[in-house]
Amino acid sequence: MTLVDDALTSAWREHWARLLAMLVARYRRPDLAEDALADAFAAAARTWPVDGVPDSPAAWLRTAAGRRVLDRLRAEAVAVQKEPLMIVEARSAAEATDGTPGVGDDGAHLPDDRLRLVFSCCHPALSVESRAALTLRFVAGLPVPDIARLFLVQDTTMAARLTRAKKRLVAAGIPFEVPPPERLDDRLDDVASVVYLTFTAGYAPGTGPDVLRVALAGEAIRLARLLDELLPGRPVVRSLLALLVLQHSRRDARVAADGSLVLLTDQDRSRWHGEEIASGLALLASVPDGVTGLAHEYRLQASIAAAHAVAGRATDTDWGGIADLYAELETATGSPMVRLARSVAVAESEGPTVGLALIDGFEGIDESLRTNHRLPATRAELLVRAGRPAEAVASFEEAIGRCGNAAEREHLTRRLAEVREDLLG
Repeated sequence: MTLVDDALTSAWREHWARLLAMLVARYRRPDLAEDALADAFAAAARTWPVDGVPDSPAAWLRTAAGRRVLDRLRAEAVAVQKEPLMIVEARSAAEATDGTPGVGDDGAHLPDDRLRLVFSCCHPALSVESRAALTLRFVAGLPVPDIARLFLVQDTTMAARLTRAKKRLVAAGIPFEVPPPERLDDRLDDVASVVYLTFTAGYAPGTGPDVLRVALAGEAIRLARLLDELLPGRPVVRSLLALLVLQHSRRDARVAADGSLVLLTDQDRSRWHGEEIASGLALLASVPDGVTGLAHEYRLQASIAAAHAVAGRATDTDWGGIADLYAELETATGSPMVRLARSVAVAESEGPTVGLALIDGFEGIDESLRTNHRLPATRAELLVRAGRPAEAVASFEEAIGRCGNAAEREHLTRRLAEVREDLLG
């Protein structure tokens, strides 16, 4: 990788969300802001190898993106003849003076650019799915395939959904702005959901070579902590933060030295972060009994993570208790992914045949997970344990065909080879 490649990768990772937040805050046009910033990165890829990496890549990108937004605004103003060009140019001169957002105090009650952008994206005029998808695209910079996998839909479906949402913001004149302090709670469930999806995108990437995207998962935890400081005592935030901290505490043990995936039962638990586990357990204990809605769902998930975290050895895991928690969570959510996770816990506590029955007896699960590799991968492992290796081979092959993550695909390919070898032996 060249110096320019390193600089571009670093700029994308460190500055994309912050720059996008500034552009959106200034121009109130997320569609133009995203396109302009992408154009700026493309221009950097062409220009920096010739002119050299600038001293401040973020400033270079901000300026280039700002110019592209203004070019589009001028073109639109001329096309519809609603705004004289001189006004656009006057605004350009006023806003280009110091590179700061045009509205000085907008969103000042939120302490972070990314958090402002999350609250802005979660506008109630948009559908719940559109709010979350826009935020993941704008704040986390996730590619469309990764967002599609989080929502269990086709890539084309998600691309169309994002396009419609951005057009709706413009066509309907929806104000893309941070709600006032007294209205933050109105969007809190949506914001919490997006933070969780961001963590999931880092903890279990749908595409790419990595088992984990530690920085992305860590950013989700940072946002959750900011929410907990900004709106203290909210059960949905406290439950979410407990869940994320407990899950993230196992990050170092999930990846082998060669970058391959390490399953939970095979992890070196001495590499789990004990201080984070203690923090997550304390956060979970602070959530009051009787919470409802999303807070209840996150509390159940955090309780499952806690059950794993306190098991000193894999054999110490209370799989029966975990299966009961998953059953309660399935009742609350009706989620096919929860049913899938529950089947694993039931297989551990009652045997693989009972776990398989949970999957195979769930009507509609194939439709809900038709593009996801986790269903056939889970079935394959349970079939192996149930003594049905020939059927397991077919399920492993199906899972490999669906899997977009290189590390997981490599793991599945290795397991397929092991099962085939056992069949032949």
